[in-house]
Amino acid sequence: MNKKMKIVDIGHTTNNLFHAMTILETAVSEASFHHETKAIKIITGHGTGQLREAVKEWCQEQEGRFKAVVYGENFDMFNADAVDMRSECNQPYDIDYGRKNRAVIYIWLW
Repeated sequence: MNKKMKIVDIGHTTNNLFHAMTILETAVSEASFHHETKAIKIITGHGTGQLREAVKEWCQEQEGRFKAVVYGENFDMFNADAVDMRSECNQPYDIDYGRKNRAVIYIWLW
C-alpha cells in the first residue's frame, strides 16, 4: 500500500485494550497532523471481538473528526465511502476489498 493509506495493526500484539487504543489514537493524531495519510486501515483481528467493539465505539465518539469510517464487512464496491476513499488514496488493490473482513476497520481522514 502507498503512504496515503497507513496500516495500524493493534490486533496481533500482546498489548492490552488500553494500550491498543492509545496506539490507535496516536496513529490517527499523527496522520491528521501531517496530512500525508488519507486513510488508516486498522487491523483489530478476530479474537473475542472486544477490541473491534472498542474501536467502533471510539470511532463513534469521534463523530465529525473523520470523513467516514468503513467497517471491513462493508468495504466493497457497494459502499460509496469505500469506493471514494480508495480513489482518493490511489489504491486500486487491497486484499480485504470485497471480502467482508470483520477484522479490519478503515478511517478516512479529512
